[in-house]
Amino acid sequence: MIESDTIKLLREADQGIKMGISSIDDVLEHIDSHELKEYLISCKKKHLILKDEIEESLKDYGVEPKEPNGIIQKMSSMKTNMKLTFNDSCKRVADLMIDGCNMGIKSLSKYLNEYKDANEASVDITKRLINLEEELAIQLRKYL
Repeated sequence: MIESDTIKLLREADQGIKMGISSIDDVLEHIDSHELKEYLISCKKKHLILKDEIEESLKDYGVEPKEPNGIIQKMSSMKTNMKLTFNDSCKRVADLMIDGCNMGIKSLSKYLNEYKDANEASVDITKRLINLEEELAIQLRKYL
């Protein structure tokens, strides 16, 4: 059961981090603030490092990482682009990103509780991802 819960938790963390990276990419072209753009680029780099760690952990279990559901990812991207087409202020970008962070935190926290038998390393990775999302949401508040 430990291996099964570990793999499931890592898969969810992998999907979540990929959606987060995609969301950052979606908003970058809409940002006029150099400060906000640089912060999000820096945050994306941290996400990419953690994504690589998650993927390596999955590979250690003989599991190939998967891309997020293409339909969900495309719909999310379209929604973001549509909302920012009419209002691409830093306030709107921050609002959208904070909503995404909160959804990720909620989902990952649920999976931590659901996959109680996951090993310590996968729990640690997931908690670090939650912390990244929490920090991003906090830093974005100043743009609201």
